[in-house]
Parts: sequence; C-alpha cells; structure tokens
Amino acid sequence: MLILAIDTALGAVAACVYDTETDQVLASERLILARGHAEALVPLLERLAAHFSGGFDAIERVAVTTGPGSFTGIRVGVAAARAIGVARDIEVVGVTTFSAFAAPLLGRGRADVACVVDARHGNVFIETFDHTGAVVHQAAVVPVRQAAVRLGDTHTILTGPGAPLVAIEAWSLGRKADVGGETVSPPIDFVARLGALADRQESPANPFYLKATDVTYNASTPTLARL
Repeated sequence: MLILAIDTALGAVAACVYDTETDQVLASERLILARGHAEALVPLLERLAAHFSGGFDAIERVAVTTGPGSFTGIRVGVAAARAIGVARDIEVVGVTTFSAFAAPLLGRGRADVACVVDARHGNVFIETFDHTGAVVHQAAVVPVRQAAVRLGDTHTILTGPGAPLVAIEAWSLGRKADVGGETVSPPIDFVARLGALADRQESPANPFYLKATDVTYNASTPTLARL
C-alpha cells in the first residue's frame, strides 16, 4: 500500500510517499518555513508526484499531522489531506505531532520520551511516553517550569521544537534529560508509518487543538507500541 504523508503543523511543509510492502520511502521533501504553508504545499505535492510511478493515482491512503501546532498550519494540512481523500476516494487518517516525534526515539534503553511544542508565553504543549510507547503523562499545556518538574527522576529524551526550553529547566532541577530527534517538525517518514498502522475510526483527520481547559484527544499508544 502506498501512503501519502503530509505535515504542515509546525515550522515546515513536508510530504512523503511510503510503500508499506517494501518499507521504503519512494519520494520525500521538506521545506523549512515560518509561514506560507498553504502556498508551498500544492507545488511540493506536485513535485513529489513526479518522483514515483503512477503519481497520486497510485496513492491508497493519506496520513496527516493533526497537531498540536500552528492553528493555521494544522488547518492547511488537514484540509489538503481531506481534499485528496475525497478526490481519490481513499482513507484519510490523523497522526498527532507528539506521536510522530516520539516514534523514532522509542526503545532507546529504558528512557522516557517527552515531546514538546512551544505554546508561547512561557508555556509548552507536552506529552510523555515510556520506552514501550505507553503514555506516562497525557498531553497537556503547562508552563515550562512545570513541564520540567513533570519529568521526575526518570531519564528522559526531550524532542520537538520546545525541547530546548524544557531541557534547560530540567537541568537546573538536576533532572536526567537529553535533547534528541527532530526539533523543527516531526519526521515525515514516521508520519507515514504511523498512518499505515492507524485505524480510521480511532485516528480521524481532525485538528488537535490542545487547550488547558478543553482537551480532546485520541490516544495513540497502541499505534506507537506496534512500531
């Protein structure tokens, strides 16, 4: 099965085509952008389609990052994924940015993995997984200091664009924390791999706008644990 993965949730526009049968990425591109995601996405997808046999007629499923991240960026990616799904009459599934950041770092010893996105004004979005992919701390938006305190005494790998913010606080508290993995946008190949495993009913392509008083979240632990 060929999976088209799209990510516009954070500081990049990225897409790839992943073949589940061969476990190979057939084409991939990422542009680092602070803004202009909507204008950049369609040309990027057109370039991508020229690099594999059959173009988008061969795509059988679309996976898209649903957040947390930029309000506008998330909407751009989700809208594009849904449009492709309707046009091609294929399934569209959502993958959280937390899941995609965490997946490539799981199983490195027994370290936890904390995925962190800068929420501005001294706050971060954060979710923590153990080495098996089970959720240790559910997704939340908290002050940077509180995020560092949540790490506890367990060795933790911090990843995502907010990782350095929390790492500095963690080190000041004597926590065992390292910064690893991507710190701009989630690895697009893992968006595709998670999308290949996702159940459409459990992982719909709906924006995930995380708020302190209004959290709507589809747990991704089973998918992460199966990677």
